[in-house]
Amino acid sequence: MIKVEELTVAQATAELARLAGEIARHDRLYHKNDAPEISDGDYDALRRRNDAIEALFPELVRNDSPSHRVGAELAEGFAKVTHSRPMLSLGNAFDGDEVREFDVRVRRFLSLGDDQDVALVAEPKIDGLSASLRYEEGVFTIGATRGDGRVGENITANLRTLRDVPLNLTGDDIPALLEVRGEVYMARTDFEALNAQRLAVDEPPFANPRNAAAGSLRLLDSRITASRNLHFFAYAWGEVTPPPEGTHWDMLERFARWGFAVNPNTQRCADVDQALASYDDLAAIRADLPYDIDGVVYKVDRLDWQDRLGMVSRAPRWAIAHKFPAEQAQTRVLAIEIQVGRTGAMTPVARLEPITVGGVVVSNATLHNQDEIARKDIRIGDTVVVQRAGDVIPQVVEVVLDRRPKGSVAYEFPTECPVCGSRAEREESEAVWRCTGSLICEAQAVERLRHFVGRNAFDIEGLGEKQIEEFWLDKLIQNPADIFTLEARNLALADRPGWKETSVSNLFTAIKARRHVSLGRFIYALGIRHVGETTAHLLAKTYESWDILREQLQAAQDSEGDAYKSLIDIDGIGPKMAETLVEFFAEARNIDAVNELAVAAPPLDYVAPSGPMPLDGKTIVFTGGLETMTRAEAKARAEALGAKVSGSVSKATDYLVAGADAGSKAAKARDMGVETLDEAAWLAMIAGENKS
Repeated sequence: MIKVEELTVAQATAELARLAGEIARHDRLYHKNDAPEISDGDYDALRRRNDAIEALFPELVRNDSPSHRVGAELAEGFAKVTHSRPMLSLGNAFDGDEVREFDVRVRRFLSLGDDQDVALVAEPKIDGLSASLRYEEGVFTIGATRGDGRVGENITANLRTLRDVPLNLTGDDIPALLEVRGEVYMARTDFEALNAQRLAVDEPPFANPRNAAAGSLRLLDSRITASRNLHFFAYAWGEVTPPPEGTHWDMLERFARWGFAVNPNTQRCADVDQALASYDDLAAIRADLPYDIDGVVYKVDRLDWQDRLGMVSRAPRWAIAHKFPAEQAQTRVLAIEIQVGRTGAMTPVARLEPITVGGVVVSNATLHNQDEIARKDIRIGDTVVVQRAGDVIPQVVEVVLDRRPKGSVAYEFPTECPVCGSRAEREESEAVWRCTGSLICEAQAVERLRHFVGRNAFDIEGLGEKQIEEFWLDKLIQNPADIFTLEARNLALADRPGWKETSVSNLFTAIKARRHVSLGRFIYALGIRHVGETTAHLLAKTYESWDILREQLQAAQDSEGDAYKSLIDIDGIGPKMAETLVEFFAEARNIDAVNELAVAAPPLDYVAPSGPMPLDGKTIVFTGGLETMTRAEAKARAEALGAKVSGSVSKATDYLVAGADAGSKAAKARDMGVETLDEAAWLAMIAGENKS
């Protein structure tokens, strides 16, 4: 794998696209299905590489970047709950130097002097499932999972069964509205007892306590949840009326007074040195705790500083997770197999001799790509070091060379698709080999159809993976448009094994119900490379109708024309993505297919959401020195109100905020007729927007 600092712009663009897709997939597996396929360490490595590339190439940050995202989509069976304030994820630190750098960033953002300590609260990072509890006048009303950070699952009935969740709060200073957030977990002894019960009745055991807790909390029968003896630690809050004041430590003490369980190993630390000492203390007692922890979370104690720091992307600036090192073991590589994905990507997977790592038996590990295999020189028959940090499939860390069998040969990556035999290609800017047989490759055809009917695309109930594969093999559905002609073709589906008149009728009803989806869903469903949900919705918002989008993207084949320039000008569409979109709409077979689909299932035109944010759609440029806040804080405030912050003045700029020594940007704004605000006017504007 090419080092980040050695990447070209083209390579960085391609790598960010790969990472966005891979991380999104693992988010869904972890947060929705509770069935992770890689270790925490491997997942963190993907995010760290993504963050490092974005830091080096900020202009290439994708609209569907993992740094903008938390979690994954909802599971079926529960109503949706929109969080009044997003439930954020956390940035990670892996050693003391990175924690000290966090302390430096906080100081820099707040313009603190070297002699002013930043007090931190150090909390054990429980390996469980995040949950939110809403109380009105002290009475528990709604409980929800984190979901994707904005919308979670309503699991109120199940949370009521937890003894650590008070149904009525105690005390005389209870807020009128209080949303408490924390972690649901299962103690190790309860986990072992539950698995023993499941094995006794020939049910598969849970892989680890976290999976057991997540599975138990999402049961549709709360009576079973009650039998699982789950627990809850409170550690944060969302919406509170009136807003809390003072310190984070004060709020934890209030939680305890009101009836919540607060982790007794939480420590208040005067500075970063004490925080790192608390990490060592918790690492020393980790094995003796009755529950699993995978690190320590540090939070800035002062709430006014938390408010000023705000958040960046998917995480707050005022908190960071310091992860424990991953557990390791040795095992043997039995085989290396190639899996072919929806876009033809050929991913190598190591089949391992089963080994227990941290209490979980693992037998597979993704090897990512040809470069990763070559860099570590992984061969069939090798003994390898694997590691995990709470999940099922580990990361291959290195080969134990002194145990390599005699006569072993280096692994040769196949140049043909193992599914259809088509030639495989690897673009110069990519690390991934791809099958070229997109129209004939069974792996791609089925996966593309699965993607099309998936939850975030057309979301057609009754067409799961099994049905899609069966219908494709029997040539009932060969392309997306075929789905919408099933009923008209009178295919006697009720005569098929596993189908009856009722199930066929339900399927046709579900297809009719999804014949007209939003333009964003329609675009995402096409499975265009590099185009995720966020980008699809961005394209829908920009072009507003399918006819206009298709016409403009076909016209964008002329790289000197207005259509191409308009495409590139869209904030979030980089050169690589633009190239992919142009190539897709330049291919005649693609156009034929999407035209056929648009006739069978015409998408709905884009409709702007009601209730926009105060500065939604405004582009703001800051220049010169500000007196009342740092540049980073000013940018964060603007983005929090919905504005886009740009680094240069253009015809798209709405406001230039000019501080001291504004320089050339102020002159350019004047020449272009862009409204210029001094710092006082800017502060007055956002104060007014906050009141509106």
